Amino acid sequence: MNSASPNQQWHTIVTTVENKPGVLARVSGLFSRRNYNIHSLAVAPTDDERFSRITFTVDVEGTPLDQVVKQLNKLINVVDIQELNPADSVERELMLITVTLGDRRRELMEIVDDYRAYVLSEGDDRIMLSWSARPARLDELEERLRPFGIVELQRTGRVALPSLDD
Repeated sequence: MNSASPNQQWHTIVTTVENKPGVLARVSGLFSRRNYNIHSLAVAPTDDERFSRITFTVDVEGTPLDQVVKQLNKLINVVDIQELNPADSVERELMLITVTLGDRRRELMEIVDDYRAYVLSEGDDRIMLSWSARPARLDELEERLRPFGIVELQRTGRVALPSLDD
């Protein structure tokens, strides 16, 4: 396990678990019982239908990593646990956002082009966008869109894989 660097705010932990009913409830229940706050959570089956991958981020300040790992290791359905250091991994998150168009459509579309976001749907007074990027870049886009008027916003939570760099 890597320890968090001084400027790292989150631990990104990836667990491979058996793809069975109740496993996610047991993992999230473990966090709840220990009063650990999950900042982000993403779950999906892997290429092997017997397993699912849970990627979650927890606050470095409020959660002792060693305790999280020890508690996760006690769960029978947990197959593997990895902490992914941001410097050695690729993290992405998806954001869907609906923004008011108003009379600043040209300015809004320049931002959409700058970030290479996708227009999913457009009405007379609103536009729905999709964008996948590093969480910090999503934060940037969200702040740039805020003055237009955010109607709805949904983010998926981080997903991550180890980097291929040797």
